Amino acid sequence: MKLKIPPAAQAFIVSISMWLLDKYIIIGSFTFTNQKIIAKIIFLFGALIAIIAVWKFITIKTSTDPTNPSKATNLVTNGIYSYSRNPMYLAIVIVLFSWMLALGNISNIFILLLFVWYITKYQIRPEEEALIKLFGNNYTEYCKQVRRWI
Repeated sequence: MKLKIPPAAQAFIVSISMWLLDKYIIIGSFTFTNQKIIAKIIFLFGALIAIIAVWKFITIKTSTDPTNPSKATNLVTNGIYSYSRNPMYLAIVIVLFSWMLALGNISNIFILLLFVWYITKYQIRPEEEALIKLFGNNYTEYCKQVRRWI
């Protein structure tokens, strides 16, 4: 797996792209009552998922390095990982969704969907291939039980 841009950097690029789209191409702007508060709550929810997911990796002493999944020493299948195989990426999408809400530009949904497609194709699927090589049937069975996203 040859990942050139780590997922956190990709998310940063996406968030800047969303901001630029909102600033310079104002198509589909929206507002609603308590918009900023709801965006903050969703952001905190995404951040909490990220913290729980990373903490799970730390407690079992396995790698959180997305650029080299072959460093993984343990297969994590319980806790938050019993609901999503990729809660760290799910958390990024939730945080980006909260940013879209805070900006109030529905056009940013296209950037968000593009990010989901890109991260699935160029990050998650290659990670899955690496994890199949590392953990074999255990990972294959896990994939049958738990969905990729949610």
